[in-house]
Amino acid sequence: MPWTRDQLAERAAKELQDGFYVNLGIGIPTLVANHIPQGMTVTFQSENGMLGMGPFPYEDEVDPDLINAGKQTITELPETSYFSSSDSFAMIRGGHIDLTILGAMEVGENGDIANWMIPGKLVKGMGGAMDLVAGVQKVVVVMEHANKHGESKVLKRCDLPLTGAGVVDLIISTLGVFEVKPDGSGLILVELAPDVTLEYIAAQTQASYEVALR
Repeated sequence: MPWTRDQLAERAAKELQDGFYVNLGIGIPTLVANHIPQGMTVTFQSENGMLGMGPFPYEDEVDPDLINAGKQTITELPETSYFSSSDSFAMIRGGHIDLTILGAMEVGENGDIANWMIPGKLVKGMGGAMDLVAGVQKVVVVMEHANKHGESKVLKRCDLPLTGAGVVDLIISTLGVFEVKPDGSGLILVELAPDVTLEYIAAQTQASYEVALR
């Protein structure tokens, strides 16, 4: 069976390491914060100027002034710090964030990512995605394997406007996990979701890839 949204987040949390500074994109990536391994210290950073985000609040803890970049209400920690958006992006552009986990509309087998707009639809802004994929040390994409029409989102080349070219390191889809070769020459399938067969994932994937299951 394909991974659920929560299972995707749980799998993505395996990419965390103790002491990491991490930026989570909106949607499924925000769920990764619920799966930090016990005993591990991870500091979450938000583009809107917050370092050290706490868990999502219970109803009686909601503070409308405490939000992440996706406008979700969050909580603070004793070590939380606040700063301007310019300082926040300086952290990102300066390579001080170890890992970002983002959603995507499309990913190419060469590591390209498209996740900020669909031509013809209203776009309020690109957010921080372009800075994240250019400045963060490791980029992990968490996404549905196919779109609502059943078409593969893991492609030979992206059709939508790019967020970044050759920037993705790892793709975690509902069907499996693909590493992007460091030289951008293709993908390596390293893990399958439970009960997903090699034949099924091949039928659902436009991109070409090697198989090296672990």
